Amino acid sequence: MKAPILTLLLLAPLAHASSDQAWAEHDKQLLRACTAASQLKDVRALGKSAEFDDRSGYSALLLQGRYPQKHMNNRKGTELCLYDRRQKNAYVTEWTPGKP
Repeated sequence: MKAPILTLLLLAPLAHASSDQAWAEHDKQLLRACTAASQLKDVRALGKSAEFDDRSGYSALLLQGRYPQKHMNNRKGTELCLYDRRQKNAYVTEWTPGKP
């Protein structure tokens, strides 16, 4: 009786690990949602996403593109996208990197 319980306890953490395929699908969903929520044109990801732990349920991604408004003269812009992994919603805000 003790052996099956011990085996179950040892293998339980492995059930929560995500596969490479699951992470690749997450990355696609994240990029798709963030670019759709962006106000920039020709938008692309800057680097890789930051994955917060499951207690928050969020991923963050920096985006870069060009402002579409005529008065902005096609200037580059940066946005921070927060992606809610549970609801699969993306929220963006303008982002100006700080200078050290």
